[in-house]
Amino acid sequence: MTEKHKKSALGAMVLAILFVSVNLRPAISSIGPLLDTIRDDLALTSSEVSLLTAVPVFCMGLFAPLAVVFNNKLGLKRSIAILVAAIGVFTLLRGILPTFPVLLISAFFIGLSIAIISPLLSAMIKRNFPTRTASLIGVYSFGMGLGATLAAGLTGVFYSIAGWPIALASWGLLAIAAIILWLRVKEPAAEVAEIPMEGVPVVSPWKTRRAWYMLLFFGFQSALFFSIITWLAPIAIEKGMSILVAGAVLTVMSIVQIACNLSIPVLLGKWPSRHLWIMVSLGFGALGVLLLMFADTVFIWPAAICLGITLGGLFPLALLMPLDEKTSPDDVNSWSAMIQSGGYIISAVTPFAIGLFYDRFQNHMISLSLFLGFIVILTVFAFLLNKKPDAISE
Repeated sequence: MTEKHKKSALGAMVLAILFVSVNLRPAISSIGPLLDTIRDDLALTSSEVSLLTAVPVFCMGLFAPLAVVFNNKLGLKRSIAILVAAIGVFTLLRGILPTFPVLLISAFFIGLSIAIISPLLSAMIKRNFPTRTASLIGVYSFGMGLGATLAAGLTGVFYSIAGWPIALASWGLLAIAAIILWLRVKEPAAEVAEIPMEGVPVVSPWKTRRAWYMLLFFGFQSALFFSIITWLAPIAIEKGMSILVAGAVLTVMSIVQIACNLSIPVLLGKWPSRHLWIMVSLGFGALGVLLLMFADTVFIWPAAICLGITLGGLFPLALLMPLDEKTSPDDVNSWSAMIQSGGYIISAVTPFAIGLFYDRFQNHMISLSLFLGFIVILTVFAFLLNKKPDAISE
């Protein structure tokens, strides 16, 4: 393959990774704006309709280890194509059969597909871009943030035009574009870094202390993300903002988050210390939470910006951890599967737990104190992970 063709293949793969990652959030985030509408139209209880967002997140944790099985049986490229197709099919099915059982089944299989795709994409990035993992993780996380933001912002528009079943199903069209691009991509084999593995002991990440540190770090940063996404608007409303303005606060935070998803990995090229950027991200998060706790209503806006920086920075940095740690794409897949499995299970529980605390105490100072607690825990694990690993995994 000539240098020109090699660069063309790499560029096509970057675009394909972006389109695949855009598909990993809309089927979940499109539910939120229509929760009340779906509940009333299908005569559901609040707990029943909440399953449509809770089930996919639990699946993202439970089924991530299947990424290893899919990789071994089908390979990275074919597995990702099949799973993106599954997301598209089950998303489109919501428009054809808009019943609660179908919505629940689709939520399950969409969550399962996302769970398996995420570690596979990390392994694909490690295999084809071994010297540019930070930049490609930036593309990956940017795509996820973009998909979530588009779905949250446009689903209501689609609903006003065509009703909620079509509004939900329309996001399945993204999968068609992603599959077309993905199947046309040819992997540039010359870019793959072959790593000699002779004499290197293969240790399961489940038996490795650093992998558990990464799992807990990923879990609490994800818990912080889902908790803030769920509760920032209610906190702003409690402080005196209208529903419309509180929604705008959430939008501002999401825009900042997307910008940081892309810019933090780029900044790593100039200042490569992961620990530095983790601490900067956590520092902004602590400031944002403290502003929400003690400052006037006008400071909710800068607080949202600070929290957007935190969430946008921590996610790509957490995704990078297994890629920095391991050299083999198979190892990266295995580590990513473990880290995301436990991490998403932690994050699936926390927003619900915060809701229970609020029902009990009717005070969002408890919620904000928990946010601050997550940041403290993340700081502890950041310092533990900053220690040099032993030559042999523990």
